[in-house]
Amino acid sequence: MRDLLLITAGYLIGSIPWGYIVPKLLRGVDIRTVGSGNLGAANVWRALGFKAGLAVAVLDVGKGFAAALLGLSAGNELTGLLAGIAAMVGHWRPLFMGLARGGKIVATTGGVALALAPLACLATGAVWVVTFLLTRYTSVASMLSALALPLFALAFDSSVPVVVFSAGAALAILVLHRANIRRLLSGTENRFELRRRSGARDATEPAPGGRVRRAFRRLVPGEGRTG
Repeated sequence: MRDLLLITAGYLIGSIPWGYIVPKLLRGVDIRTVGSGNLGAANVWRALGFKAGLAVAVLDVGKGFAAALLGLSAGNELTGLLAGIAAMVGHWRPLFMGLARGGKIVATTGGVALALAPLACLATGAVWVVTFLLTRYTSVASMLSALALPLFALAFDSSVPVVVFSAGAALAILVLHRANIRRLLSGTENRFELRRRSGARDATEPAPGGRVRRAFRRLVPGEGRTG
């Protein structure tokens, strides 16, 4: 019963849709209507800028980390893994968004790995950063880092369950990026521009003034702008 409660808690933590909440608070934008419609940090970054995307990424990592750490501290490594996997499922199909499509579990997987295999997670993070800087494709960075995770887990002597989890997570991430793979093969995948043009303004950016006062209204359906 205890493990079931921890796994359920992990799913609920993973279901917190930060990719929806942050854009709503900052700009009144419904991220589901922008770009790919995905709730992940990459779509938020592309639509609202680096700071918003980074905030979502950190919070999504935090979901996986908190769920796995909760299971680990209150149970054992296996419980931590199951609670972390539940958080990943929650991120993919969040309860608080009506089980609609969520994110592609990259950041949340990183959070789970950070709790259970911290050195492997940090090495994998370095792979993501280097790959992204070289290619400017978040999809390529995400898939290569996912494939690297089980290798680093082995290299840093992680337990067999953690290595199996890492391999399974890598496979899941590849499956969730299948549309990106098709676009990469056809040459239509979007690359990130690391610098904005001078004087350019995000189309989703509202006029200055009243942002703090309006921010909390934007989470209420029908209030504020929906993008």
